[in-house]
Amino acid sequence: MFLRRLHRLPRTLAFRLTLWYASIFGILALVAFAVFYFLIAAALRGQTDQALLNEIDEFSSLLEVKDIDAANTEMVLEAESEGVHKMFFRLLTEKGDVMVSSNMSSWGHVVVPKSTLKRLKGGADHVFETLVRPEDGSRIRMVYGAIGPGKILQIGRLLEEDQRFMTAFREIFGTIMALLMVFASLIGWFMARRALSGVDEITRTAQQISEGSFERRVSAKSRGEEIDRLATTFNNMLDQVQALVRGMREVTDNIAHDLRSPITRIRGIAEMTLLSGRGADEFEAMAANTIEECDRLLGMINAMLDISEIEAGEGRFLMVEVDLVRLVRDACELFQPIAEDKCIDLVRKLPDHYPLYGDMQRLQRVIANLLDNALKYTPYGGTVTVSINGDMAKTVISFSDTGIGISKEDLPHIFKRLYRCDRSRSQAGTGLGLSLALAIARSHGGDITATSHLGKGSTFTVSLPRAPLSN
Repeated sequence: MFLRRLHRLPRTLAFRLTLWYASIFGILALVAFAVFYFLIAAALRGQTDQALLNEIDEFSSLLEVKDIDAANTEMVLEAESEGVHKMFFRLLTEKGDVMVSSNMSSWGHVVVPKSTLKRLKGGADHVFETLVRPEDGSRIRMVYGAIGPGKILQIGRLLEEDQRFMTAFREIFGTIMALLMVFASLIGWFMARRALSGVDEITRTAQQISEGSFERRVSAKSRGEEIDRLATTFNNMLDQVQALVRGMREVTDNIAHDLRSPITRIRGIAEMTLLSGRGADEFEAMAANTIEECDRLLGMINAMLDISEIEAGEGRFLMVEVDLVRLVRDACELFQPIAEDKCIDLVRKLPDHYPLYGDMQRLQRVIANLLDNALKYTPYGGTVTVSINGDMAKTVISFSDTGIGISKEDLPHIFKRLYRCDRSRSQAGTGLGLSLALAIARSHGGDITATSHLGKGSTFTVSLPRAPLSN
């Protein structure tokens, strides 16, 4: 198990983030080292150059008041005090010939470049050079300066101490760098694990949910961080999925209930006819009842397919300009016999003409479903009122009745597929009419709302845009 986790470690996001942290830190540290290294080297070189220039000024002042012998004595004493293998002095002519010098036993490899003499002769006050001693690779810093008519002073200093300091600086920095890289890797690993702890928790929760623990949720820390927002979004998604699953179970239960009743009736009629039927009339009645129940089942299945197609955006709509008033009047004339049978007063509050864009057949179905519901649940002697109102942008169609009403508990669920209130189960129906009407209205860019008072009646309001929807 440990070897497997160790083998998978390089492929983990935490390891890659740690590698990025350490790499970025290492690059920045190297850049900082390079900057500091060159700044320190430049500062040391500047100090050395300034010291050499000070020596030239001193010997220039000395030659102004004393002769060359006194200057030579000063050169020898100065070189011996510094160390003859660390520093030398030479007084040269304009052609590079040696006039006097300090002990040169350790500096036999040093020559005078003609280019340097030429630059001094051309008017340069001083010229710096850096040489590498061949026997040990030590660096030598030299300066040439004119200190009088026809006289050039050459001073060389071994940069041994400076090199030793820079070597120590590199070694110390390398050690510190190695320690800091280890520390940075540990800090990077800790930060990566902490940053990804929420992702790990979401992964574990997803695994538990895939195993059947649908009630599991990711705990959010309420700190407003990205992982917290991801956890909140993940929990909201799980709530939606759970609600969808619960709705599918309810739909499945309702379908099973609504299919079982007509199928049971069909089987019962067929069984009774087979057991007790004597004549052709009874078999004809059985066939008629079977056809009627099958039509009811097919109607319910077709309605569910229509709703699914419309909600998925796959339904075909023929959007044309229609006269809404004519559609409502035709529907009222169609349902007028039903209203007269129940002595229901079907009131129409309609303008003379009301054009809008929509699918005529689908809008007819919306009006028919809502009008059928209003008449179905309005008792004997009641009133159903259909009205059209609106403005240049929106159309409002209202269906008001004085029927049995809808309870507050049922009202939020009446547009769900196959949902039927307890008081409506005694009436014939499939529980799909309102769902289909809402799907059609929303496909037109509109909506349907309902208000109701139990025992006093209900009002269904359809709102539709008058202009065609822009694609």
